Amino acid sequence: MKPRVLVVDDEPLVRTALSETIRRKGFESVMACDGEDALIQFKRTPTPLIFADVRMPRMDGLELLRQIGTMESPPRVVLITAYGSVETAVQAMKEGAYDFLMKPFSAKRVEEILERALGAETPHPVDGLPSAFVSRDPKTLNLLATLKRVADDSASILIQGESGTGKELFARQAHLWSGRSQGPFVAVNCAAIPESLLESELFGYERGAFTGAITRRVGKFEAADRGTLLLDEISEMPVTLQAKLLRALQERTIDRIGGSRPVEIDIRIVATTNRDLKEEIRHGRFRPDLYYRLAVVPIVLPPLRERKGDIALLARHFLMRYASATGSPVRETSPAAIKRLEGWSWPGNVRELESCIHRSILLCNRTRLEPADLLLENLLDLATTDQIEPAGGGSFRAMEKQLILETLAKVGGNRMKAAEVLGVSVRTIRNKLRDYREEGKTLPIIGRDLSTSLTSVQETS
Repeated sequence: MKPRVLVVDDEPLVRTALSETIRRKGFESVMACDGEDALIQFKRTPTPLIFADVRMPRMDGLELLRQIGTMESPPRVVLITAYGSVETAVQAMKEGAYDFLMKPFSAKRVEEILERALGAETPHPVDGLPSAFVSRDPKTLNLLATLKRVADDSASILIQGESGTGKELFARQAHLWSGRSQGPFVAVNCAAIPESLLESELFGYERGAFTGAITRRVGKFEAADRGTLLLDEISEMPVTLQAKLLRALQERTIDRIGGSRPVEIDIRIVATTNRDLKEEIRHGRFRPDLYYRLAVVPIVLPPLRERKGDIALLARHFLMRYASATGSPVRETSPAAIKRLEGWSWPGNVRELESCIHRSILLCNRTRLEPADLLLENLLDLATTDQIEPAGGGSFRAMEKQLILETLAKVGGNRMKAAEVLGVSVRTIRNKLRDYREEGKTLPIIGRDLSTSLTSVQETS
């Protein structure tokens, strides 16, 4: 079936001309004379795209846009005005409009919008339900379909994938699709909470349990009762605390620190990690019994470099989001720019792509992003010339080690400062250092070996 477009304008000639252009492009067109008529028609037969005049009797285009935006699966709305200015267009985009047309407009301009809005790169829903994911990648869509099938069960879900692939989005989608969607969604970053505080953060404590415990505190497990608890970066949880987590999952009860009796809980656990948990088990850093308890439904998210077909789709999605939010004149990305994006390796995955598009939009003052506007960067590019000169030869991994350790040396071992210089998270620096220590190999770095460099790194962050 051909996609259908709804045209809303109180001027019959404009409605007819626009509808003819839409039909010539191979789409169906239906017409409405004002916003109220459009709402009735849309509720009867939803369409993926609406062209609506701003000034109309009974209900104008902006009000139609607002009402359409509250619906479960809102269409894209293009606003039309003969009275507008740049300020009107910016206001329309902030209200959530997909694009705008200024009267008089050309058929070519309409055709460009139709191609962008209804082309082959339109996001795919899963069984018609809303999804936080923008994708047409078959593997990703299959994972979403799997997630939907198991959403109503209380079985634990383990989501693995590289940083920036959307693990938390998957976790939140599992909650939204479940029968617990009206309950709380509580997220805990196991890597961000010091080991000494993580137990009390998860399980809570009674008054007087330790010095400073002047009142009883409810932990994250109790806060998530009848909802979903996300244990983000579960691989960072100390082994000593993993045993208590395993018992909580098995018994569906928790013990507050200093408590005299167990507390029953009714929660769904979703855990995420950017590490290979089977490898962590082999090194004795993760309990195998906890792994099998968490991985009842295992999901492994593909990195963006394996989803090349999604890059143009995601770039357009982020372009529309940030152009609307910032009032930028940017409306599209050139084919050459898309080709450059598709040729990038995206070590930071979707998060890196989002940052790239956001940054490019802020710096571009034209209507179209070109390759020169895409400020792509990688870990090696972020080191300034006075920081480090990577040695010739050797693997990329060896050069990465050298870059990280030399940067740490130049900032006095301060991990937070090194992370800022390199453009990565403090957690990434910590994980890399842990890997280097465990390898126990010597890497010559300007007169020092790896072990000497590592022991000189301060524990500041």
